[in-house]
Amino acid sequence: MDFLPFPIAYLLAGAFVTLLCFVLLLNVFGLPANWIVLGLVALWKMVHPGAANLDVWFWVMMVGLALIGEALELGMQILKAKRYGSSSSGTFAGMIGAIAGAILLAPLFFGLGALIGALAGAWIGCFLMELVKGRPVKEALDAAFGAMMGRFLGTVCKCGAGGAMLALTAHRIWPKPVPASLPPDSLDGPAQLVLSVLHHLC
Repeated sequence: MDFLPFPIAYLLAGAFVTLLCFVLLLNVFGLPANWIVLGLVALWKMVHPGAANLDVWFWVMMVGLALIGEALELGMQILKAKRYGSSSSGTFAGMIGAIAGAILLAPLFFGLGALIGALAGAWIGCFLMELVKGRPVKEALDAAFGAMMGRFLGTVCKCGAGGAMLALTAHRIWPKPVPASLPPDSLDGPAQLVLSVLHHLC
């Protein structure tokens, strides 16, 4: 954004980072928020093709973080559910219940109902599936608790990966102010000597 005046570039970058913050909240709903962030940053790059900071390594890190987030979310749900004795079908039912619960309760508590709905949905989905499979109530309760905890930890890990993507993007796109330079004629001899030494040292 070197072609824009600094205040305008600053406002645009700030608005874009704010948009990414809101998009990351979609992780609570079980939606692929990190991939949406990646798509929006790619769109930013298309609009600002001269953004040299968004190089190949930046995209490698962004895609890597998105993949890590997905792996952690899925892994936490499966590992926690299995640890508490959930079956494969119970774990899958917990995932479906979490998505359904997040969508149903999303309008409540200024959007925080989505998280409550996701946790409750994971618990209910796993519990009911385990009961349908004929497991004792005590085992079904334990499995449901594992599915709920797995959903919570998975969401936290995925949001953490998204936060890292956001921080990396904000650091790369934030406009750098150009320091004002004084004309050489306005500096006396000693000042020119000091600036020359600093220039060679830095």
